[in-house]
Amino acid sequence: MIHAFRRMLLVLLPPVLAVCVACTPAEGAPAGLDDPAKKEIAMRLVSSAENSSLKWKDQYRYIEDIDDGRGYTAGLVGFCTGCGDLLRVVERYTRARPDNPLARFLPALREVKGGDSHDGLGTAFTAAWREAAGDPRMRTAQDEERDRIYFDPAVRRAKADGLGALGQFIYYDAYVMHGYADAKGTVGFRTIRANALAQADSPARGGDERAYLDAFLDARVAAMRRERGHGNTSRIDTAQRVFLDDGNLGLRTPLAWKVYGDAYRIDG
Repeated sequence: MIHAFRRMLLVLLPPVLAVCVACTPAEGAPAGLDDPAKKEIAMRLVSSAENSSLKWKDQYRYIEDIDDGRGYTAGLVGFCTGCGDLLRVVERYTRARPDNPLARFLPALREVKGGDSHDGLGTAFTAAWREAAGDPRMRTAQDEERDRIYFDPAVRRAKADGLGALGQFIYYDAYVMHGYADAKGTVGFRTIRANALAQADSPARGGDERAYLDAFLDARVAAMRRERGHGNTSRIDTAQRVFLDDGNLGLRTPLAWKVYGDAYRIDG
């Protein structure tokens, strides 16, 4: 019985090992944007465009109306009162801490969703936002909503389209600014991607990655120019397009770029 068992193991073991090796990512395979080091780069790149700073962790308390028709823009990735994503941050925070400084503004936030009104908000709200940003639970709420509605869906879609880390970042930045779907006066990620695919196939469809990303950036610039407050396309022209023209599809450091004329660099 023992010898028979050993013979059975010798027969079964090689296929099992082969399956395990096949399931293991190849050594040296390029990291995606969800790799912690790449995600840190993505956060800094977005912060350079949204907040003119690489110190993205300083932006939890940021809030202002940038006159783009979306009401107040706030936090890590520019959550907006008009878009409704800021409302979801406050709802998430309130579930974690019901007695927080922002909870009393929930009715007003629900009323202003879809427009640029400050009704029921104003300086009392902006002061409460900055106060709440000192609470780790509020920062966690922002992190979780950023990932749930922007980062994770963008990276999933980009990977399905066969894109590397740069393409994943390009999708993520588009999600942050435009959202997924079209809204009043805005073009969403879904339409930008469809317009790009009308010009070039994605790698998943047999196309060239650089050609497809070039088409996507063209579609993104066209969408930005249609929107109030987003006429400056330097986050594309002197940042993402620079990385693409350099052939840096893996978003490798060092990275050097400009946004709104300001120069930035990440060395590692």
